[in-house]
Amino acid sequence: MRHLLLAAALALPAFAHAQAPADPFQALEEIDAPKAMSWVEGQNARTAGRLETDPRYATFHAEARAIFTAKDRIPWPEFRAGGADNFWQDAEHIHGVWRHASLASYRTAAPAWDTTLDLDALAKAEGRNWIWKGADCRKPAETVCLVHLSNGGGDAVEIREYDTAAKAFVPGGFRFAEGKQAVDWLDADHLAVAREWTPGEVTASGYAYVVKIVGRDGSVREVFRGEKSDVSDQPIVLRGAGGKADALMVRRGVSFFESEHRLIDGTAQVVIPLPKKADFETYVDGQLVFALKEAWGGFGAGALISYDLAALKADAAHAKPTLVFQPGPRQAIQSVDSTHSRLVVNLLDEVKGAVDVYAFASGKWSAPKRLPLPKDATFTLRATASADDQLFVAAEGFLDPTSLWLADAAAATATQVKALPPRFDASKDEVRQYWATSSDGTKIPYFVVWPKAAKLDGSTPTIMYGYGGFEIAKPPIYLPEMGKIWLERGGAYVIANIRGGGEFGPAWHDAVLREKRQLSFDDFAAVAKDMTARGITSPRRLGIYGRSNGGVLTTVSMTQHPELWNAVVVESPLIDMLRYHKLSAGASWIGEYGDPDVPADAAFIAKYSGYQNLKAGVKYPEAYITTNTRDDRVHPGHARKFAAKLEAMGVPYLYYEQTFGGHANDADPELNARRWARHYTYLAQKLMD
Repeated sequence: MRHLLLAAALALPAFAHAQAPADPFQALEEIDAPKAMSWVEGQNARTAGRLETDPRYATFHAEARAIFTAKDRIPWPEFRAGGADNFWQDAEHIHGVWRHASLASYRTAAPAWDTTLDLDALAKAEGRNWIWKGADCRKPAETVCLVHLSNGGGDAVEIREYDTAAKAFVPGGFRFAEGKQAVDWLDADHLAVAREWTPGEVTASGYAYVVKIVGRDGSVREVFRGEKSDVSDQPIVLRGAGGKADALMVRRGVSFFESEHRLIDGTAQVVIPLPKKADFETYVDGQLVFALKEAWGGFGAGALISYDLAALKADAAHAKPTLVFQPGPRQAIQSVDSTHSRLVVNLLDEVKGAVDVYAFASGKWSAPKRLPLPKDATFTLRATASADDQLFVAAEGFLDPTSLWLADAAAATATQVKALPPRFDASKDEVRQYWATSSDGTKIPYFVVWPKAAKLDGSTPTIMYGYGGFEIAKPPIYLPEMGKIWLERGGAYVIANIRGGGEFGPAWHDAVLREKRQLSFDDFAAVAKDMTARGITSPRRLGIYGRSNGGVLTTVSMTQHPELWNAVVVESPLIDMLRYHKLSAGASWIGEYGDPDVPADAAFIAKYSGYQNLKAGVKYPEAYITTNTRDDRVHPGHARKFAAKLEAMGVPYLYYEQTFGGHANDADPELNARRWARHYTYLAQKLMD
């Protein structure tokens, strides 16, 4: 992400130079403490009384529920066992069903699904609130899988071996108790596993740093031990022909953005020569593919390179990397994957998508072939096959319903196989892209989706979304609930592509890291001011929404520029930036924000942290703050304490905490419908009334 400095008008809190005073609301960090939960229940009741009694709430809920439980949604596929898997939730299957169809059947309008595992039945039988977190299936047959189950939706999962042919858990099979863990198949009888082997054997971020080989016979052998100061360490099995393990690699996460990659061969470890800011992407045709996040070895930041596995095994120190692709200044690699024999690269070019395919032959990569997909769309690589060169790609745009394409990477062909029916009337809307000028002169792009007939008089109710972190781009996407509930009622929706994201590669992200974070907030404010200057909207009609890292953005925006907006939705947020590193997985993000335990870092963080910069006597917009009790990634204490401090200051606010679902908040379609109904009721009250 990119965030920086500070607004010149803000004075540095005195406690940044000395011992911080006791936090009167710190007890709310005790997630399940009776007093904390009693406070949550009271807040929920008050907010429900305000939002759920609004006459619009029932309509918004019905519209959202119809979208989230619709039978004609695209059933997102995964290649497995010669066919397609799908995990499906609807009004009758709240926990969901894992199901399978032949590929030919999947391509039809009404696939013949066969249920592999019914999570509703499992949850009922075991008395657990099971939330699906995916499955890793052993190649090549892919009939025996490691199923990941979360009790309540958090990142910690229980892992069990499951036989898809018998439709039953394997008696006496592999099973690992709940934890934040990573596993991968080595062969039919051995797994590479990173987990908390003994109590407390995790990093400060709460992740594993010890990797062991676990045998079906009960044998356990340690093959790698990182440092407790690492963020997380995980095994990656490199698979060749027929799904056979060609090598075991361990990614050691030194920090969130820095890592080492080592090949493990018995007791020997071979360090792959790479800069610390390099991400492993995939393994295909004997080539390990990495994305460079910094300039290195003659390659520019953002470059995609590869190493030959045989050369690394023979003499890693003298192995030479090969360039696959070097993005231009307005390009960014969004994702990389591989089929049986092809490398697939999903790009953004001026924040518009493209998918290119590469082949490796005679020691070099071919020129790319571009898949024939819709123009001016955003793409997602939904699934790739390992037995052949097929892949599924989703395409979408703000006003273009999502479609699913089955492509052949080798032939560079693509055919549409599914399409989402329009969920709202987009005929009266249009999309425009504008550029705002930030505090340092940088041009910041933003998209506006709004009625064609809108007047440039500042009267259009507008929701502005921003993220600005971790090199995550926010290109155009189809949001059915937003279109149905907001656009159809005359509202506008804006995505601000502020620095910190990945819209233009690593440089766009690095520009606002750590002490430069203020620039990201300045970018967001610049977009708001630009829209007001153009007459697109006005502070009275402008609301902002952000979640997770976006919670830093919205709370800082609320405290630094309360005059720019009339509504602030803060969801699953980071807010107390002087304690974030001590809460849940917070320590893993020190590379992004800085370390509050280092005085110099605490000084620049304290200048912007929303929790510390609330000031008495300031007229703040009434914020709607919401989180999840079972969020084990971003601690619910952030949201709780911010609301409590507003309450103590006599500042109007709303607070709601869902009691399960985890960080994503969308594990249950019924609860998700209520969640968005509350969001839009609040936004309608503030911006449309």
